[in-house]
Amino acid sequence: MRREFKEYNYDWMIWSIIDNASKTHDGTDKEYRNLLSFAPHFKDVLDAIIRQGEPGILLLKALSAYIKDMFTAHEMGKKIALISYCFPPALLYAFDVVPLGLEVMTTLGSFIWKRGIWDYLDYCCEVGFTETSCTAQRGALGAYLAGLAVRPDFILCSTPGVCDTNANSFSFASAYLDIPFYQLNYPPTLTDERAIKYQREDFRHMIAFIEEQTGNKLDIDRLREVVEETAKQDELVCEIQDLQRLVPNPTPGIFALFVFGAKFALGGTKVCTKLLEAMLKRVKENAAKAVAGTSSGKERARGFCCYIEHFTTDLRFWTWMDKNSISYLGSGLDLFWQEGASYAKGRESEGYSVDTTNLDTMIDSLAVQAARMPMVKQIRGPYDRPGMWLDDVVGASKIFKADFVAYFGTMGCRNTWGMIKLLAKDTEKLGIPTVIMYSDSWDDRVASWGSITDRLDEFLTVRRIYK
Repeated sequence: MRREFKEYNYDWMIWSIIDNASKTHDGTDKEYRNLLSFAPHFKDVLDAIIRQGEPGILLLKALSAYIKDMFTAHEMGKKIALISYCFPPALLYAFDVVPLGLEVMTTLGSFIWKRGIWDYLDYCCEVGFTETSCTAQRGALGAYLAGLAVRPDFILCSTPGVCDTNANSFSFASAYLDIPFYQLNYPPTLTDERAIKYQREDFRHMIAFIEEQTGNKLDIDRLREVVEETAKQDELVCEIQDLQRLVPNPTPGIFALFVFGAKFALGGTKVCTKLLEAMLKRVKENAAKAVAGTSSGKERARGFCCYIEHFTTDLRFWTWMDKNSISYLGSGLDLFWQEGASYAKGRESEGYSVDTTNLDTMIDSLAVQAARMPMVKQIRGPYDRPGMWLDDVVGASKIFKADFVAYFGTMGCRNTWGMIKLLAKDTEKLGIPTVIMYSDSWDDRVASWGSITDRLDEFLTVRRIYK
C-alpha cells in the first residue's frame, strides 16, 4: 500500500467528506451552487444526491452520523460489530451495538474517490487473502486489516452456503485480526418446516453470542422499538415500489440506491423511516404530475439489474441511466420480500411478516427477515429452483414492467457467474432482453466505465429497446 494511503484512517476520511457534503445545502441554493464550483472531483456525486432535495440531504446527514458512530463507538462505551450487507442491522441497534457494514464502507469509498479503492483491495492480497474474492468486501477490508480504521469487537456473517467469497472475507478478517466470529448458516431450502426451525434456532444462538460479547441481555422494549420501525419501513418501501410500476415510473432511479443503502446501514432506526417518508413524498408528487423520475421527466426505457449495480466513482451508473432517460427500477438488492411487496403477491410463503406480540415472535420475525435478505434468498441453491434467482428476476421484471435486464457482478461472484448464462438464456426465452456485463462493480481495472456504457448503449440500440 502506498504511503500516502496510510496518512489518515479510512473511516475518518470517508466521514469527513460526507459530513462536509451533508452541510453544503444548509444555506441557500445560490450559496450551494457557488460552493459546488469549488468542490473537488466528487462534486458530481454530491450534486446527484443533493438535487433529489430532502431525501438526498437526509441521506447524507444520516450517513455522516452513522460513520461517526463507528469511529467514536469505543469512546462512547459501545461495541462494534463487523457485518455483511445481508445482515439486518435492527438487531444490533436493539443491543446499542454499532453495525459496521463492510460492503457499505467499500461502496462509499468507491463512490467518492477518483483514485478508486485499489490500494485497499490489493493490500488484502499482500497479507495473504485471495485476489479472486469479492471486491465488495475487499475494498474496505484492506483498510481494517492495515489498522487504518476502527477495530471491530466481533464479526457477524450471514452468507455461508450462499456466497463463499463473502463468507471467506469475514472468516479471514476474524483470523487475521483475532476477533470473535459468528456465522449464520442457511440451508438450500427456504419455506419447509425443517429449514425454518433451523434458521430460528441458529438466530437465537447468534443472539446468545452477541449477549456474551456485549455483556448485556437483549432488551425487549428496545427490540420492540426497532422491530416496529422495521415494519414501518417495510410498508414505505412497498408503497414506493408499487408506484414505480406506473408508466412512466415516477421514482428517481437513484432512490433504489437510497432504499437498500438505508436498509443495510440504518434498518430499524427512526432516521431510516424519516428518509423513506421523504422519498415516498417525492415519488407521489411525480406520480401526481404523471412524469418520470428522470431529470428530463421522460422515459425512453425501463431497466432492472438482476443482481447488483456498478458502484465506481461519482454514481456514474445512476447518472448515465438518468442522462439517457432510462427509468431505473432497482436490482436484486431492493428485493427484501417483506409482507405486502408487489412481487410477493401469490408467493406469500416466501416472504416475511413482522410480529411484535412478544420476545419470541419478534426474534422469529428478524430471523425470517435475515433468511430473505437480498442474495441470501436468491442464490442459496439452483438458480431455477422455485423461489430462487430465476423466479425472483422474472417476477420483479414483469411486475415493474422492465424493458431489459442487466447483470453486473464482481470477478469473485462465482455462484452467479456459474449460473448467469443459463439464467439469461431463460429470461430471453420469456421475452426479457438480458445483457451480461463482464466487469467488476468496484474495480474499474477489470473493465473501464467507457467500455461498459458503450456495450450498454449498443445493446439498447441493437435490441431496439430505446423508445
